[in-house]
Amino acid sequence: MQNIVPMTRPALELRTGQHLTLTPQLQQSIRLLQLSTLDLQAEISQALADNPMLERSEERPEAEPEAPAERETSMDDESFRDSEPRTEEMPGSGGVYPDDRSDGPDRARSDTLREHLLSQLGLTRAGSRDAALVALLIDELDENGYLGSSLEEILSWIPPEAEADLDELRAALTLLQSFDPPGIGARDMAECLVLQLRNPDLQHLREAADPAVLACARRLCAEHLPLLATGNVTRLRDALQCDEATARAAHALIRKLDPRPGRAWTVPAADYAVPDVIVRKARQGWQVVLNTAAVPRLQVNALYAQLLGNQREASHAGLHAQLQQARWMIRNVEQRFDTILRVAQAIVAHQTAFFSEGPAAMRPLILKDIAAELGLHESTISRATTQKYMLTPFGTLELKHFFGTGVATDGGEVASATAVQAVIRQMVADEDRGKPLSDSQLTKRLADQGIVIARRTVAKYREAMRIAPASLRKAHAAR
Repeated sequence: MQNIVPMTRPALELRTGQHLTLTPQLQQSIRLLQLSTLDLQAEISQALADNPMLERSEERPEAEPEAPAERETSMDDESFRDSEPRTEEMPGSGGVYPDDRSDGPDRARSDTLREHLLSQLGLTRAGSRDAALVALLIDELDENGYLGSSLEEILSWIPPEAEADLDELRAALTLLQSFDPPGIGARDMAECLVLQLRNPDLQHLREAADPAVLACARRLCAEHLPLLATGNVTRLRDALQCDEATARAAHALIRKLDPRPGRAWTVPAADYAVPDVIVRKARQGWQVVLNTAAVPRLQVNALYAQLLGNQREASHAGLHAQLQQARWMIRNVEQRFDTILRVAQAIVAHQTAFFSEGPAAMRPLILKDIAAELGLHESTISRATTQKYMLTPFGTLELKHFFGTGVATDGGEVASATAVQAVIRQMVADEDRGKPLSDSQLTKRLADQGIVIARRTVAKYREAMRIAPASLRKAHAAR
């Protein structure tokens, strides 16, 4: 008897679901918002060259006079450099190792770091979802090539409907860290150096050909960077439990690494910044206005638009598309500066004490606070504050400078991390050069002022300000 197998019939089934769709206009809006002023000018110049429907407006607004490009006078200004200890040999201070990457490029590349990394991403076999996550991480890299935010924080910015998880972000970061230059995507200096030693270039890093030296260097970077900064070879040898020749070879190998792998793509005029907004003292308080010198003046070419008129022939489809693109560009540029202005106004409202009293009066502020106040997503606030600058009475500062977590005090109040750093900086500036304050002593002095934080937190703040440890400051003073 033969078994009869029933045949299934194909059927149509309707299912409802939600997914994100980014229109070309929205994609352009997001891209323009995350660009710096210099990158925006380059983007607009390209659009003007490609689209005859778009042109610069000759009319000049009368609301605000032009403001020239201001030299950045934040923590890197000469006045600060003269008042704080020298840190040329501190990891990450730009002169960590005397001969560090002497054969590397000292000037900026023609492409940006983002473009360089995205071009490599395009050569991988990553799926569209993984590629989108890697691109998101690339947008969070700072000028040195470090990941500026934690994976947990970045995950909180992704819309819930995307259903992303931390493991996916970790996988995306692993892929990013495999790109050129070595060390890109690191979360701290130790990880950056370890990444460069993962598959070292033996032609440049000849010491890495010795497995014992390479293993010693990897352990030194991962566990003993603060000890390396002291230059005490004997203590290094004891900590690594290796002979002096191996320790010195490992030290020489590390000196050839680059603690700032993204610096080759840094804009040449990085010491100068054109402020996007200007803060001035008015009768009503602190007032924020756009810097008209930074705002491009665009308009649709009236002659071409008039010639097109209501013509809808297929032969004119390309011109109509260019006309629409020109209108999108004008609208999105206006929206970009409107968003930056709104964010800047909200920041000034929260940080009024800073503008009146200085860095020590900075209040705790996080992206979520501004996002909730303006009804925007945190990722939008992040884009609107990255590489956007504000001219203040204390110099030209990046908008990111005004954000920081809070530190509880004995009085029940909360001080921002920036304010605590300002106090630490002042303590170091006032210390006896022959007897510099250790991290423990700084912790105790802060506690005396009602700021109770852990010693490791003090060390983290000190390193963030590129202030050398007490032992190294003492060695510099003895020279």
